[in-house]
Amino acid sequence: MVSVHFRSLCCPVLLVRMNQGRSLFAQILEYLPHYELAKCVARYDGNRRVRSFSCHDQLLCMAFAQMTFRDSLRDTVCCLRASGTTLYHMGIRGRVSRSTLADANERRDWRIWADLAQALIADARLLYADHPVGVRLRRAVYALDSTTIELCLSLFPWAAYKKRQRAIKLHTLLDLRGNIPVFLRISTGKGSDLQGLDQLLDALLIEGGACYVLDRGYLEFARLYRFTRAGAFFITRARKDFRFRRIASRPANKAAGIICDQTVALVWYYTRRDYPAPLRRVRFTDPQTGRRLVFLTNNFTLAAGTIARLYRQRWQVELFFKWIKQYLRIKSFYGTSANAVRTQVWIGVIVYVLLAIVKKREGLDITLSQMLTILSVRACDKLPVNQVFSLSTPDLREHQIHKQLQLFDI
Repeated sequence: MVSVHFRSLCCPVLLVRMNQGRSLFAQILEYLPHYELAKCVARYDGNRRVRSFSCHDQLLCMAFAQMTFRDSLRDTVCCLRASGTTLYHMGIRGRVSRSTLADANERRDWRIWADLAQALIADARLLYADHPVGVRLRRAVYALDSTTIELCLSLFPWAAYKKRQRAIKLHTLLDLRGNIPVFLRISTGKGSDLQGLDQLLDALLIEGGACYVLDRGYLEFARLYRFTRAGAFFITRARKDFRFRRIASRPANKAAGIICDQTVALVWYYTRRDYPAPLRRVRFTDPQTGRRLVFLTNNFTLAAGTIARLYRQRWQVELFFKWIKQYLRIKSFYGTSANAVRTQVWIGVIVYVLLAIVKKREGLDITLSQMLTILSVRACDKLPVNQVFSLSTPDLREHQIHKQLQLFDI
């Protein structure tokens, strides 16, 4: 009787101690600009005729799926329901079901999440404004490229690509200071790279004084001249059939791989009409691989070696595409409609930028991939962010084994 009375007294105290603090997932989501989220939802009337499962609940469920590597909506809902009372402390107030979540992704405007992502991106860019880019340069440096994600022919008939294939294409402008995606557009697989460049130019996102590193697929002189008129700089590669007239030459540091550094003018009628200003042509041989590259730019002040190093930084956008495909739910989708696909991609971008903000504000010495790996197994742990993400990989494995042994009272 005494032991029973003792347990009845201690249980409330024990529950209070267990519920102290918030889950790691809730702490991460606290970095969301909730005021901006409310404005985005109101702008597109996202909660219209919603009784219980709000846009906020939808965002938390989809972010949970991204952070914990869930394979499907059914898998996501099963894990969330298994959390029990922790679900409330994660911030989810509505009743979670697969059909409700699927309907929300199908019907609620994907632009809600695109606008919220832009608000997060603005905050992240301020935090990473002084982040190094591998080159001593004060101005902003961007890399523009696209990647294709192949889809099932029968499930995604709207995503036109090839006769027997379906795909979407992500056109991305990456701020190399922190690798933050500043501009992202989703098109069908048939959309060309130049269409993505047109959308960037039409959105008036060209920043005067900034440097834009472009792949050879964006070499179209009428569009490049818009960078020059906006006071921005571009660096791209010349094609093999590029024809020019040399105006002047500069001394070339051949020890650094610079073969020639020239000021040139276009000779063909249509290209000269599209780009009437002179260009700078830098021919470079990579000392490590021996590969020869020819760069075109409208910047005449930077050293030729700096031009080559800046173009090498373009590889960061390729690494960004590889990262989001590997660590986020971007290649496989929970819904088949265009709205559901765009919703999932934009919420994936929100998760990426949100983790970058948490890393910077908390001063974490850990990569984003390590953060996601730890978060996938400890999302419901009620420990401070610094304490959880300070664990190294061996310590994390030992901690997981210790928790599993505790479950079996070993």
